[in-house]
Amino acid sequence: MPIEILHHADQNYVELKLSGKLVKEDYHNFTPSIETLIQQHGALHMLVVLEDFHGWTMGALWEDTKFDIKHFKDIARLAIVGDSKWEEGMATFCKPFTKAKIKYFNITDLDAAKTWIAESA
Repeated sequence: MPIEILHHADQNYVELKLSGKLVKEDYHNFTPSIETLIQQHGALHMLVVLEDFHGWTMGALWEDTKFDIKHFKDIARLAIVGDSKWEEGMATFCKPFTKAKIKYFNITDLDAAKTWIAESA
């Protein structure tokens, strides 16, 4: 599976590691876990680490859009960590779909991203 979920409850964030190309079924597998965390903890801080990431199929992109609209207020902070210009552009692209404070970090700054995402909003 190209999505790995790590809940860092002691540090106040959820980490998603994405790799490969996401398909619609990936969202059906991970969305219930994220929604359970939202129900248990309220708005989440989310760290998204892109490792050898190749984007989405059209079905996965639609699932991502539906998730973003449904959880518009449920993500308080979003850190995107990657190593390419188009991944950096995702941080800007995401802004209309969430109330989250969003920040992009280069993969070499992963520790800084973890520090930022763990801070109180």
